[in-house]
Amino acid sequence: MNRKDLVANYRVWRRRWLYPLISVVVALSLSLGTPIVGRALDLRPLLLQGVQVLQLSNISDRQEVELGGQMNQELRGQVRISRNEALTNYVERIGRRLAANSDRPNLPYTFQVVEDDAVNAFATLGGFVYINTGTIKTADNEAELASVMAHEIGHIGGRHLVRQMRQRALASGVASAAGLDRSTAVNIGVELALNRPRSRQDEYDADARGLRTLTRSGYAPSAMVSFMQKLLKQGGSVPTFLSTHPGTSDRITSLRREINSQSSGGRDGLDNAAYRARIRSIL
Repeated sequence: MNRKDLVANYRVWRRRWLYPLISVVVALSLSLGTPIVGRALDLRPLLLQGVQVLQLSNISDRQEVELGGQMNQELRGQVRISRNEALTNYVERIGRRLAANSDRPNLPYTFQVVEDDAVNAFATLGGFVYINTGTIKTADNEAELASVMAHEIGHIGGRHLVRQMRQRALASGVASAAGLDRSTAVNIGVELALNRPRSRQDEYDADARGLRTLTRSGYAPSAMVSFMQKLLKQGGSVPTFLSTHPGTSDRITSLRREINSQSSGGRDGLDNAAYRARIRSIL
């Protein structure tokens, strides 16, 4: 092979292999060398293990629903989901009515009853809402039960858990520039859902969103206030979803102000006797 042919072959090889290889090395060098608060970005585990990475700052509805489904699987190992079909159907019926009038009506909501006498309720991502049997027993009527569910739907509408997950991931140094791996995201989401340190802003926002949803659904908005008042008057330990900042009395004052500013409101769900009879028959 003459010199001219050798030069030509070298140029072909350089275009085909050398330049792409240099590009890959430069890209990896920049990624691995970029300073990140708390933890440097290491692409090797992602490349070798095929880890699914999420960007919580711009998570899509589809990703949120999928993540919520994975959290639900984890939660089923930590809480006892009721198998009472009649009770679940009743809660789902109320939930569907509320979801249709919520800020995010297009989500495929899932409503489940947790067998626990503690007065509590919580929500995760993508429309998953959980109501304790203790809450169902404590409510005097359907509107009061619906008000608790509407509040949790309000958290979903405000994407509060998504923001808290992002903040927790950054604070603990488990998030990278590429995002957060799905498994870690699920663990953080479950922990926050069960032991959520709710902020003043999130609680007021969930109350406001929940009240709008409750009213648009035709339920009496006063039920949200009456349920909170009843729990405060009972004394003893304050339920988890009320033992947060701001104080419940402040939230009641804010809700009353919002209700008084409304031109009209529904009256559905205030029949105490009908509710008690229904709950006795299925719980």
